[in-house]
Amino acid sequence: MRSDQIKRGAVRAPNRCLLYSTGISPGDLDKPFIGIASSFTDLVPGHIAMRDLERYIERGIAAGGGVPFIFGAPAVCDGIAMGHSGMHYSLGSREIIADLIETVANAHMLDGLILLSNCDKVTPGMLMAAARLNIPAIVVTAGAMLTGMYDKKKRSMVRDTFEAVGQFKAGKITEKQLSELEMAACPGAGACQGMYTANTMACLTETMGMSMRGCATALAVSAKKKRIAYESGMRVVELVKEDVKPRDILTLNAFKNAIAADMALGGSTNTVLHLPAIANEAGIKLPLELFDEISKKTPQIACLEPAGDHYMEDLDNAGGMPAVLFAIQKSLVHSKTVSGSDIIEIANLAEILDEYVIRAKNPYKPEGGIAILRGNIAPHGCVVKQAAVSEKMKVFSGRARVFNSEEDAMKAILDNKIVSGDVVVIRYEGPAGGPGMREMLSPTSALHGMGLSDSVALLT
Repeated sequence: MRSDQIKRGAVRAPNRCLLYSTGISPGDLDKPFIGIASSFTDLVPGHIAMRDLERYIERGIAAGGGVPFIFGAPAVCDGIAMGHSGMHYSLGSREIIADLIETVANAHMLDGLILLSNCDKVTPGMLMAAARLNIPAIVVTAGAMLTGMYDKKKRSMVRDTFEAVGQFKAGKITEKQLSELEMAACPGAGACQGMYTANTMACLTETMGMSMRGCATALAVSAKKKRIAYESGMRVVELVKEDVKPRDILTLNAFKNAIAADMALGGSTNTVLHLPAIANEAGIKLPLELFDEISKKTPQIACLEPAGDHYMEDLDNAGGMPAVLFAIQKSLVHSKTVSGSDIIEIANLAEILDEYVIRAKNPYKPEGGIAILRGNIAPHGCVVKQAAVSEKMKVFSGRARVFNSEEDAMKAILDNKIVSGDVVVIRYEGPAGGPGMREMLSPTSALHGMGLSDSVALLT
């Protein structure tokens, strides 16, 4: 075992002495040492339920014959960090997370890892670490939040708080309604309820084979999620014994399958930022053209918020990612998974439980949810979530209103200085220029809430 480097031979007596001080027994030295990289924090809704999941992962590792060791990783809530200088730190945290996990795993010669993750930059950072370290690993994403309820209607964070800001400024709702919405939209633990970056990455992680079957859509508050956490703990010990490593799973085929699933789901455009970074750690190049190529031949079969009216709980009830993969199996290629099954085998055994949510026979769109664009403004390429763009806005001409920051653009929007026919251009907010590629959800949602989404274009 890799951990023998810190626990075998007379020369390692000091090392063993320190290990014994943690409470382990001499018999534990014969077992694999499994690290649990947990991004638990009281600050981030997607992570507040991780303490329970840590316990179930520990139980699973112990039941499988391993020794669990929990260590921490940071997490940033993009929703809380958004709209101010805090968002400069979110993308940078991805690299910090990867470096931290690499540091702890190699300094202590861990045999395997459970990566307990959830939100936007945390899951990509942990996958980058898995590919870089290339020791047996399983990702447990902590699950989506339940929808809220207000005025007899399901509610969620983005549509009912971000967009509500624009609705309030436009006089469509009262201050009392705004206050009641913000209290009702997020009822508890979990990642934001729609197909935003956190849940998209959870779905793609399962598709790539780095999570156990059903993990991506099992809700944060569910017993199902706890069972998956336990099973993941048991299974990672087997992966150590079988010497199955992340790069055996994170092949080019796995990334192609992830892109196909992304297109079918109408997932987050941020995957174009994260998948190449993960692939790079595995020694694989993912050109932008590959996303466009796969999008053109993969129909969009699901439409979750923000593009549609379904939520992660609906996708889970419809059969989760196995059902999605069943629907697009013609777009899939053979790829291993941490469960030991081929991804196509998982797809073949699945069943669509709600054809209104997963529309295999009657897709929402003939092409995938995102597209790659090139032109004089973006000669090296850019990405658009075409699933969320109305037909009316596919071709647009108007007056450019150029802003050098998100704050300047938001002020103009909320001061009613943006009118129909304008093209809002927000520059200097990219990964380097920002720095940190601050997400423009606030101006996007404000324009929508003010009823301008079909008459004002937005470029960032």
